[in-house]
Amino acid sequence: MSQVTLFIPDEILLALNATPEALASRIRFAAAVKLYEMGQLSSGAAAQLAGVPKPYFLSRLADYGVNTFDLSEEELIHDIENA
Repeated sequence: MSQVTLFIPDEILLALNATPEALASRIRFAAAVKLYEMGQLSSGAAAQLAGVPKPYFLSRLADYGVNTFDLSEEELIHDIENA
């Protein structure tokens, strides 16, 4: 597994009232949502990046303004076959 390091100013942590660990989790989830929205990751891969189960990932998409079921017919069939 690879590791990516981000340097976050302390002021950002204070503004968000977050610990480094909590902010890392939020950023990871937001990145997964955006990559999913852009079509660069499948829902399963995005959930894996976010570190959460796929059903939970899909249930949170609306919180980010992302359509949960914006899948092509081919993608939907693939997801059903691999469920």
